Amino acid sequence: MLAPKTDDLFMPLLACPAAIGLARTLAGQRLSKWDYSHLLDDAMLIVTELLANAAEATPLRDIRFQLSRDAEGIVIAVWDSSRRLPIPKPIVELTLETLDVTEESYDSNGGWGLPLVQALSTACGYTRDPRGGKWVWARMHP
Repeated sequence: MLAPKTDDLFMPLLACPAAIGLARTLAGQRLSKWDYSHLLDDAMLIVTELLANAAEATPLRDIRFQLSRDAEGIVIAVWDSSRRLPIPKPIVELTLETLDVTEESYDSNGGWGLPLVQALSTACGYTRDPRGGKWVWARMHP
């Protein structure tokens, strides 16, 4: 992704639920330090979704989290070693009638994280890493 600068947040992590909480905490502190507190709620949701996807794709393997800023705003990026590319679900209107809330399918109604990231960011996507894996990223303007 971007070459880390001095005040960027760059963290190697183990792909597990605890990593998400740690990254959220440190990202929140960094955004406050940068006077971007007004982006905090949306940024935390993006951080959570990107890290959760990486943890699901590569459980208990190395992942990387980067929070950077430049003249255009901030970039939230997560690297994982999976070759599987992120494919957002098509956006559809959900109603109580279209959700399958049966006990067998209750946990299968997820997968809306990437459409949320698309809605909350000014740009998002992925970049294949020449050393392997990919970076999934989202940009937010202040």
